[in-house]
Amino acid sequence: MEQLLGHPDPLPGDLAAALKAAGWDFHAAAGPDEAKRHEPEDGWAGAVVSTVADPDSAFALCRDLRRGEQRVAPLLLVTSLEVMEELELREDLFDDFVLAGGPPEEVAARLSHLFWRTGRGKYHDLIEYGPLALNLETYQAVVSGRPLDLTYMEYELLRFLAAHPGKVFTRETLLSRVWGYEYFGGARTVDVHIRRLRAKLGEEHAALIETVRSVGYRFGRARWMP
Repeated sequence: MEQLLGHPDPLPGDLAAALKAAGWDFHAAAGPDEAKRHEPEDGWAGAVVSTVADPDSAFALCRDLRRGEQRVAPLLLVTSLEVMEELELREDLFDDFVLAGGPPEEVAARLSHLFWRTGRGKYHDLIEYGPLALNLETYQAVVSGRPLDLTYMEYELLRFLAAHPGKVFTRETLLSRVWGYEYFGGARTVDVHIRRLRAKLGEEHAALIETVRSVGYRFGRARWMP
């Protein structure tokens, strides 16, 4: 089983719980020497490093992980507002960062996105469009790094639309393809779920789902066909 490296040792309780909930096997290390001693034969799958308690120690470990024979990636940094100003000078030491104390789902979502980008790890079955990412294995959705709290059918509707960007679907087609049967309430059910999705995407991203007048709905931009 692929194993993540965590820092510090022990990991903060909320971070450890987030990794366990996402199904990750991990080993926490206090520093570079311990990380080398416990490194698996096929190397670390990635690393999650918290800078909250001891930023200097955390960045020293990041430098060591980047200099090694097998450059550890992806590397997710868990940081605080106080340390954020320092990140601009250390962008080569990590691949992405998340603020400590946020929703635990965000850690899993960020890792999923990083592993998908690198083509490694177990979380690679994603649909991504602009700021939106959907993890098809864990039923998680994030927009601009913010986890979306979706019901099962809201997720299924968003997944279907995002899997066919630019294509217009009638309400009847969506009802049939997403709900799978002649749902009680008819096409109005689709309208209600679209409104909820737009509200949860937020004002900035609500336009990802476009209403095509007298036809239905489209996700993303259509490509012009001459």
